[in-house]
Amino acid sequence: NNKTESLTSHSNSLTTTTPVLHSRRALYVGGLADDITDVTLRAAMIPFGPLKSIDMPMNYAKGTHKGFAFVEFQDADDAAEALYNMDGAEILGRALNVNLAQSNQVKLGSHKAV
Repeated sequence: NNKTESLTSHSNSLTTTTPVLHSRRALYVGGLADDITDVTLRAAMIPFGPLKSIDMPMNYAKGTHKGFAFVEFQDADDAAEALYNMDGAEILGRALNVNLAQSNQVKLGSHKAV
């Protein structure tokens, strides 16, 4: 039991530092239209700065995405600019809900490179 506790507290200290820096560049983009593609989303976000990745989680039962995506910029300032300008913006008739991604939402290394 003591070994488990020490491992748990050690891993918690690691997870509190790395994802915080990572998430300042990563945005949660919700309210996506069913027919939007990562290409369309990339075209909407690229004017704010270079993108590192786009992750659109899939609903494999339906064969579509789940209605949200994570967009990671190379620079936190670009992500902030996109957040300011794109929250509430309309793409394919749907208003976007854009927020900074929470560190527990973003899985490091799980993104599709763009």
